[in-house]
Amino acid sequence: MSYDPRNLPEHPDFLWANPEPKSSYDVVIVGGGGHGLATAYYLAAHHGITNVAVLERGWLGGGNMARNTTIIRSNYLWDESAAIYEASLRLWETIEDDLGYNVFFSQRGVLNLAHTLQDVRESVRRVEANRLNGVDAEFVDADGVRELCPIINTDNLRYPVLGATYQPRAGIAKHDWVAWGYARRAAELGVDLIQNCEVTGFVKDGNRVVGVETSRGRIGAGRVGLAVAGSTSTLADLAGFDVPIQSHPLQALVSELFEPVHPTVVMSNHIHVYVSQAHKGELVMGAGVDQYTGYGQRGSFHVIEEQMAAAVELFPIFARAHVLRTWGGIVDVTMDASPIMGRTPVEDLFVNTGWGTGGFKAVPGAGLAYAHTLATGQPHPLNAPFSLERFETGALIDEHGAAAVAH
Repeated sequence: MSYDPRNLPEHPDFLWANPEPKSSYDVVIVGGGGHGLATAYYLAAHHGITNVAVLERGWLGGGNMARNTTIIRSNYLWDESAAIYEASLRLWETIEDDLGYNVFFSQRGVLNLAHTLQDVRESVRRVEANRLNGVDAEFVDADGVRELCPIINTDNLRYPVLGATYQPRAGIAKHDWVAWGYARRAAELGVDLIQNCEVTGFVKDGNRVVGVETSRGRIGAGRVGLAVAGSTSTLADLAGFDVPIQSHPLQALVSELFEPVHPTVVMSNHIHVYVSQAHKGELVMGAGVDQYTGYGQRGSFHVIEEQMAAAVELFPIFARAHVLRTWGGIVDVTMDASPIMGRTPVEDLFVNTGWGTGGFKAVPGAGLAYAHTLATGQPHPLNAPFSLERFETGALIDEHGAAAVAH
């Protein structure tokens, strides 16, 4: 499939049915975002489990899926992280054929800038670690940065650009089309996608979950999988256990439309901003998470001001750009900046959370692994290291340095 991304094709009125919930399912997935929908698809497509419901309290793909900046990469530092994100990137490379649906996956590469000698040393270390894990990565000097992104300012700024890590296979995709593609294919395979259905409690038989209470009545379940990102701690509390995550607002913004001039994705942890140009031409910018915990989904002027100042410092060509809109998403952050995916203390209740700013890029890989876990009751090799138990055993996977700008 090939479309002009600036002139998207029309959709049919409906991509999936809108069924009433049945009295019970083999698997109930709570959360109709990218992870929930991908999990439902892989349960049906890879495991033949189609008696599945995805329960979404709002509309499909209306949470963090609609509020991220769509960057896809796999150049994480540690073996465990590189494995799941690289598996995800490989799935991104075939997702349009797998789903029979265009998601506008654009492999335009990602530059992570180095502004100090310490940045350079850490960047080179990460490149070498990436290569050992089969991830395409290279370190380029300042001339190489300018060659890959001619519009960037590398010298006349507070922290001159000394080089960057570069992953050529990284890129972006259209987040709403990703959600719709998974939803459409899952529904075709027999999954019930139930919107406006909020989970308000869990039904247990002893320590085993056997269903959920919802705003549309009780629904029985053989197994229940949580995929609700920042709201996980609220649902875990209802189920009677704790998850070590904090939920923070993460703000982002887009500009008015421009002709395509920005050829890649540029991230700078040092001056705290990342910038790409979306398919239609708007600049997409983000920075770090708000330091306080909360569930706010709006922008604030002081963060916008700092984001724009950092972006214009790197890209003076955008000095007269106008901000079109701002928003906030809710990121769920663990103490080691790595996700949690696997069993919970409640039998047959599973959790997928703690992705921080890595949730979108992990959608295919996490969906694949979580589907395996829900189908078999056992962790997939990709998510086995990311168990909840690691916070008791101390087998942490500290990705603060390579996770993203945000944490």
